[in-house]
Amino acid sequence: MKKINSLLMKRYLFFLVLPGLMNAQNSFTLKEAVDYAYTHNASVLNAELEQKMNKAKQNEIIGIGLPQVSGSFDIKDYLDIPTSLLPGQFFQAPPGTYIPVKFGVQYNATAGINISQIIFNSDYLVAIQASSELTALSQKNTQRSRIETNIAVSKAYYNALINRERLTLLDASLARVKKLFDDTKVLHANGFVEQIDIDRIEVAYNNLLSEREKVAKLIGISESLLKFQMGYDVTQSIELKDKLDLTTIPASEPETGQKPDYNSRIEYSLLQSQKRLNQLEKKRYQLSYLPSLFAYGSFNKNAQRDEFDVFDFSTGHDWYPISIIGVTLSVPIFSGGQKYYKLQQSKLSMMMTENNIRHFENAIQLEVSAAVVNYNNSISSLSIQKRNLELAQGVFEVAKKKYEQGVGSNLEVINAQSSLKESQTNYFNAIFEHYNAKLDMDKAKGTIK
Repeated sequence: MKKINSLLMKRYLFFLVLPGLMNAQNSFTLKEAVDYAYTHNASVLNAELEQKMNKAKQNEIIGIGLPQVSGSFDIKDYLDIPTSLLPGQFFQAPPGTYIPVKFGVQYNATAGINISQIIFNSDYLVAIQASSELTALSQKNTQRSRIETNIAVSKAYYNALINRERLTLLDASLARVKKLFDDTKVLHANGFVEQIDIDRIEVAYNNLLSEREKVAKLIGISESLLKFQMGYDVTQSIELKDKLDLTTIPASEPETGQKPDYNSRIEYSLLQSQKRLNQLEKKRYQLSYLPSLFAYGSFNKNAQRDEFDVFDFSTGHDWYPISIIGVTLSVPIFSGGQKYYKLQQSKLSMMMTENNIRHFENAIQLEVSAAVVNYNNSISSLSIQKRNLELAQGVFEVAKKKYEQGVGSNLEVINAQSSLKESQTNYFNAIFEHYNAKLDMDKAKGTIK
């Protein structure tokens, strides 16, 4: 009975805690959303897999320079023993004649070990350095994927937050217009206003309802985009923990006029890696004129039998050793000019990469300057639109009070409501542009890692 009660209690606690666990799985701050994307976004995962592949490739290349050992076993059954022709004179036959003679036994077995070792090979030495650089390059590619994912998730997260805030304000506007609509119907019933006044407010109310429906659908789209960028299941619900800070206007970014730190940009680091690979390619072709030296050894034993008893190691059934060691020196003499022209191609490739680096330095300078200007412009626009929203809210409240006190028209209220809705739209557009401008500026400066 105690065991049953204990089991029931555990199940009760499980179902009590389950909603909290489920909520923890679908509720994210911006940082948590970005961290989730680092472990679930396909681009990041593939970049990490490529990094592991390049590391395995590096170890594979290192293995080429280690001793190569192989074992072998070969067994032959001569259904027809090979025939050799001997001069007939050996057997007192007429000159010019040949006597067919079979040498050997029917069964022949050979078991051995072969060893080879690179002593010096320029291609191998350069390949070791290149594989290390490729591994570093794949790590940088992974970092670039993480940066791009961070930006994509952040923009999608802000977009979803802004659409939710827009919906909140629309609900507040709907509540105000609905109250005005109800109050106007009361005034109409008492003969203070005409039917056209009710119709005007109803049109405004219906327009707000239509706008709310659009924004509600936009929320679903923006959240789906966020889930897609995160690598989150798009069929599951998601909650956003963060809130927009709508109270303060951020400070402008100073334009120093100084050169940006090129090395802080991952793209610049990738170009530098490409340059080092070009240098290694050039070095490879320069060293290709050097000779290569290899050592090898072969240790075998051979058994020959008239009967199939090659695995009989008793006395009289000997295995005869065959051993050899050697060194091979390969000296390139003439390759039809191939190495020369490959060297020229590598030099030209390195020049192209250097041109790309200089071009990208100018591009970074321009991008940072433009990003700072756009960011400062977004702050000015945000400040203006925030002020316009406050003014539009004030105008609406005044127009509404005047109408309620009988000294204003409902047309004035409708116009004020339309201006308020437009101001809200402009304000949230300014917020979204500001967050995007901030992300673009951080990316241009290389502060997103």
